[in-house]
Amino acid sequence: MNTEQQRLQNTDWKKWGPYISERQWGTVREDYSANGEAWSSTTHEMARSKAWRWGEEGIAGICDNQQLLCFAISLWNKKDPILKERLFGLSGFEGNHGEDVKELYYYLDSSPTHSYMKMLYKYPQAAFPYAWLREENKRRTRLDPEFELIDTGIFDGDQYFDVFVEYAKASEEDLLIKITINNHSSQQASINILPTVWFRNTWSWGYDDYKPNLYAIQDHCIEIEHRSLGNFKLYCENNDSLLFCENETNCEKLYDHVTEIKYYKDGINEFIVNQNESSINPDRGGTKASVNYDIDIPCRQSKTIRLRLTKTVNDKPFDDFETLFNQRIQETNEFYNDLQKSINSEDEKTVQRQAFAGMLWSKQFYYYNVQQWLKGDPAQPPPPSERLKGRNADWKHVNCDNIISMPDKWEYPWFAAWDLCFHCLTFSLIDPAFAKKQLILLTKDWYMHPNGQLPAYEWSFGDTNPPVHAWAAYRVYEIDKQCNNGVGDTAFLETVFHKLIINFTWWVNRKDAEGNNIFEGGFLGMDNISLFDRDMQLPGNGHLEQSDGTSWMAMYSLNLMRMALELTKSNPVYQDMATKFFEHFLYIAGSMNSMGENNEGLWDDEDEFFYDVIRLPDNSVTKLKIRSMVGLIPLFAVEVLDDDLMNQPKFKERMLWFLDNRPELANLVSRWHEKGTDEKHLLSLLRGHRMKRILARMLDETEFLSDYGIRALSKYHEQHPFQLNVNGDTLSVAYSPGESTIPLFGGNSNWRGPVWMPVNYLIIESLQRFHHYYGDEFTVEYPTNSGQYLSLNDIGNELSKRISKLFLKDEHGKRAVFGNNQKLQDDPNFNNYVLFHEYFHGDNGKGLGASHQTGWTGLIAKILQPRGTK
Repeated sequence: MNTEQQRLQNTDWKKWGPYISERQWGTVREDYSANGEAWSSTTHEMARSKAWRWGEEGIAGICDNQQLLCFAISLWNKKDPILKERLFGLSGFEGNHGEDVKELYYYLDSSPTHSYMKMLYKYPQAAFPYAWLREENKRRTRLDPEFELIDTGIFDGDQYFDVFVEYAKASEEDLLIKITINNHSSQQASINILPTVWFRNTWSWGYDDYKPNLYAIQDHCIEIEHRSLGNFKLYCENNDSLLFCENETNCEKLYDHVTEIKYYKDGINEFIVNQNESSINPDRGGTKASVNYDIDIPCRQSKTIRLRLTKTVNDKPFDDFETLFNQRIQETNEFYNDLQKSINSEDEKTVQRQAFAGMLWSKQFYYYNVQQWLKGDPAQPPPPSERLKGRNADWKHVNCDNIISMPDKWEYPWFAAWDLCFHCLTFSLIDPAFAKKQLILLTKDWYMHPNGQLPAYEWSFGDTNPPVHAWAAYRVYEIDKQCNNGVGDTAFLETVFHKLIINFTWWVNRKDAEGNNIFEGGFLGMDNISLFDRDMQLPGNGHLEQSDGTSWMAMYSLNLMRMALELTKSNPVYQDMATKFFEHFLYIAGSMNSMGENNEGLWDDEDEFFYDVIRLPDNSVTKLKIRSMVGLIPLFAVEVLDDDLMNQPKFKERMLWFLDNRPELANLVSRWHEKGTDEKHLLSLLRGHRMKRILARMLDETEFLSDYGIRALSKYHEQHPFQLNVNGDTLSVAYSPGESTIPLFGGNSNWRGPVWMPVNYLIIESLQRFHHYYGDEFTVEYPTNSGQYLSLNDIGNELSKRISKLFLKDEHGKRAVFGNNQKLQDDPNFNNYVLFHEYFHGDNGKGLGASHQTGWTGLIAKILQPRGTK
């Protein structure tokens, strides 16, 4: 066990971490408007002057696990109209494809305990083009590409700073901070570096008026006092000055209301940028403080700033600084060297390590008490009464104050239920305890609704995400078991299993309108994949019977069955639960297939594909013959069981009853009663023929198969859009491999052609499971019409290679994710820093959507990890 693995046994090492959001403005939590317009309620312009109620934001920020004390960097290039205290981006209304950060920054490294971390921010020396980015993106339509910071040409002459921020922990609460500024310009350049420490405002809301304190005790040291944290010191080396103000809202500026407060949150900005000396406290005290370094850096040279945040009184805080820093770097290298020992490619190691870094940097302290938020705070003006019946009003029990893995701390700085499940797969490789804790968290009473629904995300906790929680929990259990010498954490499995039974019941009661085991589900995470907004009432008062919703539920049934069978090893009572979910799986399978004289199933014999169905009040049905990911999801409902598990007495007895008494159901699914290779049994929605027919489309390069993975919509629809006339209007779905071209239900996400990492990962895993049963003898043409036949395992490996090509350098040294941007592709100061986008162009692999969604795109780290290794 290496040093970092030993640290993981002590949770105190994770008390401090990168738990600060990169955007608090524009979030639901900070929206107290009557109409729920979060994007206009708080803005980037307001952010420097407003004390936040529910969390803090910053660049390269760290804080304690209750976000009482925060640290981040601020910068000023002598030209910008404001300090660079937070990342700039466009709101959901300003971007031509929705909200979008307009900065260049990279998460480069982190150990699982955050004993060492490294991040890079690229700061232009010219004035930051705030107005240009707003205006040009406003001018562009949905048919145009997004206008990014690098498109302005501001980096073309290398007139920019690379600002590297590194942290190393000497101990649990002794943090070393190193900021290295590289001047890439051919001329000397000046910059203010302002490492900033502040308290989250907990005193202005009317519950507790205790106010902590920061004050200068020397020119190079700030004393930090907080009754809960204790006393800290921030030691600074060779700084010019210490600047103090309060983390208080500038009501005079924002609301034209004068208060008794003298020094506002924006005081340091006013002092540095506008030379307003009255904006900072001359007594050098407050709740926000910056250490000012006003430095000149010669051309193509660098300067380093060192600080130390510690509880320890130290007369010589920098004597052991470099030794400790280098030791933590070495220990982090040892951790990843052990993990990556089976990976030969240095580029693969780089991509995987940066993916892990993105996952670890994307943890955030998430604070949201819905009851308090709806009601308003005693010391603040009462919010509009309309909110009491508005967003999340049915989720008053939600009370979050936890460290949670975010999809993207700028674009999506809030948890998302199904995203989080995929995050946990990647986390299980480096910190399985954290992965397990995250999965249990959303099932807690203060998250899960009393009716059993899991909260989706703060924009609408009541939305429905695919039910992948059980799949993730069991996969994390298996990975953890493998890493623990075959000993599984059954306490974790049992805990999450009992809560998921409640959630499964909610699905059955709320999402099966006709009681026929065909499920709606609505949105289900795939914004615009359908002809309609799947969360809205359909024309003619019909309802949508969803192939994906029903397949997810079949998968959910099998996942819970597998968990129950695992638990029977220590408690036979779980055999009854395993039987329940086995039966539910069979009933769902029966409903999905063509049953009865009305041919009401979701399988289409003519096209040999699964489709959604609109069912009208008169019981007539219309199949939506759209070849999309919806029709591939039945592949995910697959489980392979060892013979000994199948032979649990009660479980086996019930299965045999179905075989004898309900053969019409038993024969619809895979031959679960027949042993495959190595005494295995297969449970799947698909028998061999149907699986091959689906795979024939999926592996066809003129349909789903791209050079970079499986597309969300068949390329067939590029020339053959699906159309349906509804009340005189023609609705259409066409192949669109890049950004969304429609404003309806999916403005900044597109499931009509791009490659999405989570579903590609599930496809690969499903192929591996099928192979586990069928073995090498079962082959499929790959690609379709190529004449080449491969086993399902080999096809899974080939798909993994295609997905990896998104990030890895090709034979010309290019990365597909960078598109055709020459600076990103060719400049060595750019081309080894990888961004993990939300989704990818279906034809050329260019990264699209949120640029730092390492969350589920971090699955590339799992894909690059050789199977059978931790």
